[in-house]
Amino acid sequence: MTELERCRKQIDEIDEQLLKLLNERAEWAVKAGQWKKQNHQPVWQPEREGEILRHVVQSNPGPLDDAAIRRLFERIIDEARSLERHTMSEPELRAWPGDDPSAPKTGPGKEPEERSKEEKE
Repeated sequence: MTELERCRKQIDEIDEQLLKLLNERAEWAVKAGQWKKQNHQPVWQPEREGEILRHVVQSNPGPLDDAAIRRLFERIIDEARSLERHTMSEPELRAWPGDDPSAPKTGPGKEPEERSKEEKE
């Protein structure tokens, strides 16, 4: 295996970790959106987004510069906000992070495996 192949293999493994973490973060954003819906809170909360951006920029050890980290997290936040908006426009979701993993899950683009007659009507 060449040095380039080793680098690419490591990048692929890190990408898989990032994917897992981004999806885990998205699950928590959906949960936050559901809480906001139940408590009549707006999806967009600029103060919280500012907190997140300040935190990640302050925590950045490099080599990505702060502007790059800010752009990446602005995109992550934008996608999470989109998920929250979608969540708030749908009926209550049934499975959340930490819940029973065997429970049917719903979310954007997903339908529960089983629905009672009441849920369908």
